[in-house]
Amino acid sequence: MGNELQTETLFHISTEAEFLVAVLDTFRFQYTHNKVYQEFCEYLHVRPEEVHTLKQIPFLPIHFFKDKQLLSTTDAPAVTFTSSGTTGSITSKHMVTDVSLYEKSYLTAFKQFYGDTSTFCILALLPSYLEREGSSLIYMVNDLIEKSGNPKSGFFLHDFERLKSHLEALEATEIKTLLIGVSFALLDFCEQHQLELKNTIVMETGGMKGRRKELIREELHELLKKGFGVENIHSEYGMTELLSQAYSKGNGLFNCPPWMKVLVRDTEDPFSYQTNGKSGGINVIDLANRNSCAFIATQDLGKKYDDDSFEILGRFDHSDIRGCNLMVL
Repeated sequence: MGNELQTETLFHISTEAEFLVAVLDTFRFQYTHNKVYQEFCEYLHVRPEEVHTLKQIPFLPIHFFKDKQLLSTTDAPAVTFTSSGTTGSITSKHMVTDVSLYEKSYLTAFKQFYGDTSTFCILALLPSYLEREGSSLIYMVNDLIEKSGNPKSGFFLHDFERLKSHLEALEATEIKTLLIGVSFALLDFCEQHQLELKNTIVMETGGMKGRRKELIREELHELLKKGFGVENIHSEYGMTELLSQAYSKGNGLFNCPPWMKVLVRDTEDPFSYQTNGKSGGINVIDLANRNSCAFIATQDLGKKYDDDSFEILGRFDHSDIRGCNLMVL
């Protein structure tokens, strides 16, 4: 299947069989065209003709995005997204040669989960992302804001009073609103203001970014539900290294769009997989990563359930990985 044909059909996947066909096609394409990924597969003695299932595919440790050029094309990057990092730390770099793939991915997924962006007023409270360059989240949210077409949509940095008056005005006119924010900023807002929102979806994108003590999800969501007066806190699961996002509409249970899937690997043995309900390392297949690497072993811990939903339990660092010599490659 050619590259153009594959990307055209990518966002129309509707069955597991179609997904598997697209995955195997992407795997063979990236094995052939991505030198880093090919060397990784060869190191593991995995050959394309021997791969027929999802669990036979090698997942590249996410740290490769920090020090390797992960490209499956000779096209020049149109944009490079970078992760946030502490001073002096090496950040991940996701070189994106076709930005339209990213745009198509997040717009199609948003529509599948929430409906058309034009039906929302979209407010963003993302100070740590807004204060640096290269954030894929800012790129996405900025585009969603523009496509909402609502003059009240926009970013808020630290002006909580203005955000409060915006939310109250929108609530009074019963305009459907999405407030998307980084966890620490939403908590900061709730400490200053308490609201009773009936027409607003509050969505956290995770992360304290070193600004506050990390909280378990249940504790974070209880504080936010109380502060905003909402029944559920929605969540977005995405990262610099991915061009697709999973969403949770409450209870921390995420669902992927049809071109993305999560597998849970055994933390003791990265080549075996946990049964549903057991915790392990999160592996992500993101077929929108056609031109970089679609198969990523993240540093997130999570569980998957029988309905294909998953939850994130936290993160582990390199010292927590036992029996995994992939890190030295």
